[in-house]
Amino acid sequence: MNDRQARIEAVYRSEFPKLWRALYGFAGDAEVASDAAAEAFARAIRDQDGIRDLAAWAWRVAFRIAAAELRRRPTPAPFAQTTAYEAPHPVPELVDALRALSPNQRLAIIMHDYADRPTSEVARTIGCSKATVHVHLSQARRRLRTLLEDPDA
Repeated sequence: MNDRQARIEAVYRSEFPKLWRALYGFAGDAEVASDAAAEAFARAIRDQDGIRDLAAWAWRVAFRIAAAELRRRPTPAPFAQTTAYEAPHPVPELVDALRALSPNQRLAIIMHDYADRPTSEVARTIGCSKATVHVHLSQARRRLRTLLEDPDA
């Protein structure tokens, strides 16, 4: 195995589980999450010479692939619990709440708050300014707070 392959393998091992969970939260579909993450790493193997920050690149590409797939679908697929890459409960309620957000708000909140990606990277992924990312984050947090409030609390 050469240094390039070892680099991709190391990033894959460290990033794939968290990336998959983030994509699953974004898409609400295990198949979309798996396909987008796998396709991003397949493209990394193909384009590795032009990639400086492989982890950031893989996140950005995987979310773009997932977003493109979701745009092609007429309606969201029903939520299906999966055992791959165990996710904390209550996943169905969280995925439903995330689906209520706009795609850009959903992408911003998952990449920034869950995956701890910098706002500059989120902005490049969405194709907007960092200030717009902050607006998406603020609106998404406010909406999620409303959607996930426990009425019995």
